[in-house]
Amino acid sequence: MSGVSLIYDRIRWEEKVLINASRNMGLDIKVIDLKDIYVDVLNNHDKVINEFGDLVLQRCISYFRGLHITAFLENAGIHVINPFYVSLICGNKLFTTLALIKAKVPVPKTLVAFTDEGALKALDSLGYPAVLKPVVGSWGRLIALLKDRDMAQALLEAREEMHDALLQIYYLQEYVKRPPRDIRVLTVGDEVVAAAYRYSTNGDWRTNVARGARTEPCPLTDELIDLALKSSEAVGSGVLAIDCMESPEGLVVHEINSTPEFKGLYAATGVNISEKIIRYAIKVMKK
Repeated sequence: MSGVSLIYDRIRWEEKVLINASRNMGLDIKVIDLKDIYVDVLNNHDKVINEFGDLVLQRCISYFRGLHITAFLENAGIHVINPFYVSLICGNKLFTTLALIKAKVPVPKTLVAFTDEGALKALDSLGYPAVLKPVVGSWGRLIALLKDRDMAQALLEAREEMHDALLQIYYLQEYVKRPPRDIRVLTVGDEVVAAAYRYSTNGDWRTNVARGARTEPCPLTDELIDLALKSSEAVGSGVLAIDCMESPEGLVVHEINSTPEFKGLYAATGVNISEKIIRYAIKVMKK
C-alpha cells in the first residue's frame, strides 16, 4: 500500500476531522487541494498511484470537479470514496430519483420538463404548492417553493434567462405535507451510523444545516435503517447522506448526498463519524 489521499477544493469542518481521525489512527494521509494541481492523462498508472496513493477520499464541494478527478483516478486503478458511478448518480437529483424508483424506494411525486412551457403544464398537473429544484446543486440553493401559477411563471421565466443548460431541466416535486423537519441518515458502506432530525429555522421552509437548520437526535428505527440501506444500495453504496421526509403515507427519500457534510449530525448524536469513515476507507483499501 502506498497510502491515502484526501482531495478537496475547500477545507470545511468535515475535512479537518477526517484528516485528524486518519492521523490519530496512524494513517499517512496526503492532503491535496484540487485547485492547485493538474493531471497528465497519459501518465502510466504506477506514476498516478505513486502521486495519489491506493485510495482517495474525494471531498470536493464542486460536483463536476469531483466527478472528473474521480474518473481519472479510477482509470488508473485507484479506489475512490465515493466511486464515479455513485457520485454521478447522487450529484443529479433526477438520476437519484430514477435509481430509487428502480429499487422500489418511496419518493415524492416527481415530474420533469424541458422547457418553461412544459414546466407550467407539469405544475398544472402536479398542483400547488410545488417545489422546483435544480437537478444539480446543494445547500438548498435555487430551490423554490411555488405557491401559485403566477409565482411559477415568474420564476420559470427568470431561469430561462440564465441560459444555463442544467437549469433548463425542470425538476418538480410535490410539496410534501410534513412536520417542519426532515431526517438525515448517514450510511458508511453497509452500516447506518447515525440519524438526526433537521428543523428549519428563521421562517425558512428548507432544512439545510448550511442555512441554519438545527439538529436533534433521531432514533434509528428498523424502518429507517431498512430505508437507508435500501437507498444506499440503489445508488451503489459508499459514504452517503440519505435525506428523508415524513409524509402522511410514510417515509420518502428526497435526496442522497455523496460528499456529505456531517457536522450537524455529529453535534446531534455525538457519533464519531470521521473515525467510521476512515475505518471504512482502510477496509476498502485492503480489498
